[in-house]
Amino acid sequence: MRIFITGAGGFIAGSLLKQAPPDCEICAQTRGLPLWAREGLRWWRADPCDPSEMTAVLTEARPQAILHTAALANIDYCEQHPDEARAVNVEVTGTVAEYAANSGAKLVFLSTDNVFDGERGLYQEHDPPSPIHVYGETKSEAEALVTALPNGVVARVAVVTGLPALGRGNSFLAWMLRKLEAGEEVGVPANEIRTSIDAITVARALLELAGNDFSGIIHLAGNDRLNRFEMVQRIALRLGYDPALIVSNDPTVLPGRAPRPMDISLDNQLARRVLRTPMLGLEAALALITENRGDVSPRE
Repeated sequence: MRIFITGAGGFIAGSLLKQAPPDCEICAQTRGLPLWAREGLRWWRADPCDPSEMTAVLTEARPQAILHTAALANIDYCEQHPDEARAVNVEVTGTVAEYAANSGAKLVFLSTDNVFDGERGLYQEHDPPSPIHVYGETKSEAEALVTALPNGVVARVAVVTGLPALGRGNSFLAWMLRKLEAGEEVGVPANEIRTSIDAITVARALLELAGNDFSGIIHLAGNDRLNRFEMVQRIALRLGYDPALIVSNDPTVLPGRAPRPMDISLDNQLARRVLRTPMLGLEAALALITENRGDVSPRE
């Protein structure tokens, strides 16, 4: 099977490249230079915001499935740059969806729990989006483009825990471990509830979705519903750091911070029912992370 991955220099895409089975042919699109080499992996350099350039590489690659991970995902940056956020998150998705519609390729779009307002939590796939910031709005708009396809998949992902498989990536855990190793406090909001999932499980689930016959919306999320303070404390303890270094903060006083939904926990029953890839609780997810990255093992 030939799979085209957009935004292949990103955090989730790095895990996709590492988790892809050896018999899978991978076409990895990036703006920059190749990050890794393996048999069956070819890098394609293209600006995703240039429709003709992006369509040209897709046409040449001729994928059977597309994993569309390219996005502008910094919530605060999107809030301050709404036009750029829409150009990347909506217009690029439109280019990829148009190619998928014309070619028959399956499109799996990486979306987010941030399409919801956080007023009640445990959102199911049929719940209507109700975003409260620009990032959520752009992802919701892009979802509509994908669900219009007969073989489109919207994979809404909860906050992702893990370390970059390639390059630095946008990993909260990597940033957190650098702070803890230096003995510095890590401030985390206690009033934001999430169903965190690890990057390895996300990658395995997305690859499975690229190859099966599922279409529609699916929630990829962990089995534990936790506030972010408790979640990060448990991660620190599991990885051998002093949980007292994790402190509760009030993010509403931080300058330039976009509003955040309080409880955007996702119901993952559909994923647990239709996917072979198991959804995990936090402890099992952390064990998976440490098994795959020996340098994150708990300290003696």
